Amino acid sequence: MLTGDVMYDIVLYACGCAERLASPEMQRWKTGEFALGTVHRAENTDNPARLKSILSALARISREICPVVLPLHPRTRKYIENLGISTDGIVVCEPVSYMDMLLLEHRARMILTDSGGVQKEAYFAGVPCITLRDETEWVETLENGCNTLTGADAERIITAARNAKKAGPWISLYGSGDAGRRIVNELV
Repeated sequence: MLTGDVMYDIVLYACGCAERLASPEMQRWKTGEFALGTVHRAENTDNPARLKSILSALARISREICPVVLPLHPRTRKYIENLGISTDGIVVCEPVSYMDMLLLEHRARMILTDSGGVQKEAYFAGVPCITLRDETEWVETLENGCNTLTGADAERIITAARNAKKAGPWISLYGSGDAGRRIVNELV
């Protein structure tokens, strides 16, 4: 029996609270006026060439398409500082709470990430995702054009950002938000 994904249940529930509980700093970002970025995976942060390429692409997207908001993981910040990589043009901020992140995900024009969880949350939010990795565990989001794999190649990232508005179709891959209830009913 296909029940759906309990992660979708949680996101739907939490989104009802995110508008109220998100910080004023994040509330200022309006729907569709920015891109959201996250970079934290070792394959990107531990490789200076990959990290530089990704940040270069984010800066160009910020200049040419829309501002990129980048809540910066402490580990990523350390590598950027140690390598002297520029983040000029990118709106870098401290890590954000779960409620702030949900708000940003739902308001973003597109999401650029190397996070598996954020890829799925982008799909739940109906926001095009650009995955800054060479592979993904969520291949179903690639099959309908809602997610694009670019790796760390700056030109591929920028091209995907320019084409992000063509994402979709959005179909119900992960159920209807009642997976927990369905699972309990099936067990009972």
